[in-house]
Amino acid sequence: MTDNLSSPDETPPGRRARGHRKERTRRSKVLRAAAFTLAGLLVVGAGAGGYAYWKLNGNIKSVDINAQLGTARPPASTGGAFNVLVLGSDSRDGSNGSLAGGDTGGTARSDTAMVVHVNQAHDHATVVSIPRDTLVARPACTDSKGVAVPAARSAMFNSAFEVGGPACAVKTTEALTGLRMDHFVQIDFAGFAGLIDSIGGVDVTTTVNIHDKDSGLDLSAGQHHLGGDQALAFVRTRHGVGDGSDLGRIELQKQMVKSMMAQVKGIGLVSNPAKLFSVADKLTKSMTTDSDIGSVTSLMGLANTLKGIGPDDMTMVTLPVVTAPSDPNRVVEKKPDAAQVWAALGSDQAVPQAIVSSQPANPADSVPSPGAKAAR
Repeated sequence: MTDNLSSPDETPPGRRARGHRKERTRRSKVLRAAAFTLAGLLVVGAGAGGYAYWKLNGNIKSVDINAQLGTARPPASTGGAFNVLVLGSDSRDGSNGSLAGGDTGGTARSDTAMVVHVNQAHDHATVVSIPRDTLVARPACTDSKGVAVPAARSAMFNSAFEVGGPACAVKTTEALTGLRMDHFVQIDFAGFAGLIDSIGGVDVTTTVNIHDKDSGLDLSAGQHHLGGDQALAFVRTRHGVGDGSDLGRIELQKQMVKSMMAQVKGIGLVSNPAKLFSVADKLTKSMTTDSDIGSVTSLMGLANTLKGIGPDDMTMVTLPVVTAPSDPNRVVEKKPDAAQVWAALGSDQAVPQAIVSSQPANPADSVPSPGAKAAR
């Protein structure tokens, strides 16, 4: 007798077809779920990138230097070389007040001033520090509110920023150097301290004890790893080291710049997006720039231009100065040395070796006297 029922291991054709359809349906659902998940991740990733860009872009403050100064300026740099005026502001506004100390009467001065010249090949930079108490001829200018600032025949260099803001500081620097300042960057106290913390601190070495009650710095001789507040005190101290002059402080600032560059190189920012964003957030919050580099895109372009310059690819000098005849507490440019420095930058050449060799000593690297050794 013929058995019309299928055996247990056989599935009728119609049922097999329905089973295949269900399997295909399940597979398609899985594929659709995977596709939607991938799309979601891409959207979230793009959103995070967009947020990061929006956040960093919103941090940056910029000033239209070109509009304020007009065309009566030195010619713009050509051939790829360019100059940047970098100022450290001693504003007491906001969180700067607890870090800065002292009183500026509600104004801000350029506590640190550096002219950074990047050569045509973009593989070397010359940094010229201008002592803040250098007496200069300050030209007439207009501040950010459109108020006219009269010229001064002899004024402290850092007063230009105080009375006229970034544009007046740029104009005074251009009058002093004869060079076009292609860009302007200002960093405030709180921003500097936060930036140092975000990169994990910096290493500095001093061969002498440093104790400065004004800046709050208290270091014994040796190597130290400094956090943000201590690093800020280090670049601001002058009464607790050397002869107490601004020239000694500038030498400490030079050491700090190279220490920062070494630290940034060592922490591998490119391979750590979270750390990179943290550093960028701190940096952009502390910055005021000229409008030409007043965006994340422009700053990234500038950073890319400078990426080949390391601590060993920099020449750092202080503008040669002598005591001002009119005031023993002020200085003026030393002639003809100062003119030779600016001429070297203008022609994209190295600063004369004789000037480099005659630079002030770093008070933190000084050889301690026998008495100082005994005291330690």
